[in-house]
Amino acid sequence: MNEAHVFDSTILREYDIRGVIGETLTAEDLHAVGRAFGTIVAAKGGHTVAVGYDGRLSSVELEAALSAGLAACGLIVMRVGLGPTPMLYYAVHTLQTDAGAMITGSHNPPEYNGVKLLLDSGSFYGEDIQKLGRMAASGDFAAGEGEQISRSVSEDYVKRLLEDFNGDKPLAVAWDAGNGAAGEVLRKLVGGLAGRHLLLNETIDGTFPAHHPDPTVEKNLEQLKETVKAEGCDLGIAFDGDGDRIGVVDSQGRVLWGDQLLAILATEVLADLPGATIIADVKASQVFFDEIAGLGGEALMWRTGHSLIKAKMQETGAPLAGEMSGHIFFKHRYFGFDDALYAAVRLLSILSRGDESLARMRDRLARMVNTPELRFDCPENRKFEVIDEVRGRLKGTAGVTVNDIDGVRVQSDDGWWLLRASNTQAVLVARCESASLEGLQRLKQALSGQLRESGLEAPDFG
Repeated sequence: MNEAHVFDSTILREYDIRGVIGETLTAEDLHAVGRAFGTIVAAKGGHTVAVGYDGRLSSVELEAALSAGLAACGLIVMRVGLGPTPMLYYAVHTLQTDAGAMITGSHNPPEYNGVKLLLDSGSFYGEDIQKLGRMAASGDFAAGEGEQISRSVSEDYVKRLLEDFNGDKPLAVAWDAGNGAAGEVLRKLVGGLAGRHLLLNETIDGTFPAHHPDPTVEKNLEQLKETVKAEGCDLGIAFDGDGDRIGVVDSQGRVLWGDQLLAILATEVLADLPGATIIADVKASQVFFDEIAGLGGEALMWRTGHSLIKAKMQETGAPLAGEMSGHIFFKHRYFGFDDALYAAVRLLSILSRGDESLARMRDRLARMVNTPELRFDCPENRKFEVIDEVRGRLKGTAGVTVNDIDGVRVQSDDGWWLLRASNTQAVLVARCESASLEGLQRLKQALSGQLRESGLEAPDFG
């Protein structure tokens, strides 16, 4: 029987497979993903796959279809159930499966869903996903009588999270699970922590009735900010839809962005591992790089994308990495994957052991003026060309240094500006940062001029 299956071309993305339920993504697609991915796992000599799912309304059906497809390849499928993506990663590591698959729409709107894949405990992305699509289209799948086993790991996962909490002072913490997949695990986690804990939106609900589950967008943190201030909390912590990205606010309701949080978390790591490499993505503030250098560490700038950061950590042996998007990766005393709940535990440990508040730590970081991350449309066939054009024009220009590991990050006496092409959308991404408003204005003008030379209108910097 020919099982060839052609996916909608829009769902095979750079870092995962993702689409709109009933339009570009169906249960039949997930069964085909299981058949193709299972064939890839089997071809590498693998026998076991851990599978989990988030709280979206379509996730139960998609997980069943995926598991059936994997089992049809002769694999043993360990179904770990409902929970955050890091719990699935934990299952892959501790159950020592050959691969993993997580049904999740991450921080996207409710009508989206998809799957994140792991092979040999490493990310499965880029060309791997395109190869999976070609394999599904060929219908050349492995076949066998596999087995599906239900295996809960949530209690063990929470126990492992709590192992690395080391603090004395009880804290008052507001938590916003955003009605995402971390809710049930979060309830168990705070039950093991001292202090006062206020839970918001901890009921898992795939319609996300309170707000959109993306803590990197400040308007989604309004409820958390209000609760922190009204209840006199030391801080507030939020998670995205599948619990692999974190958002944090201090006692005054001020946001700590990913690079600021990473700099604070690095203090403990570098105290234990002097001179270690700490990785941040190309969007991070110069403040981060200066802070790590001041702590005696080696700051490494790398390409944006959680799969790319994960791969660089494995290559360099870095004990800690993070992105502006709120992905935080701990290899120091942990497994090296992005886990927002674990990052929260490590942050609380620092605060509970020390005398300094999070607000004070934030105040100690150098203050810069910057634009928000600006995303603006650019045709798919032009976005990388524009980056090449800008890079070419800046080559050899006096007074600037160009880092082109991911787009162009242009450093000058005024600060820096970034222009990069999104790996997942037909957009360009820009950001500017300076120590002064006058410097920021000059950076905006420089970036705008480069865009105009490539025939594009500059974005509204606000």
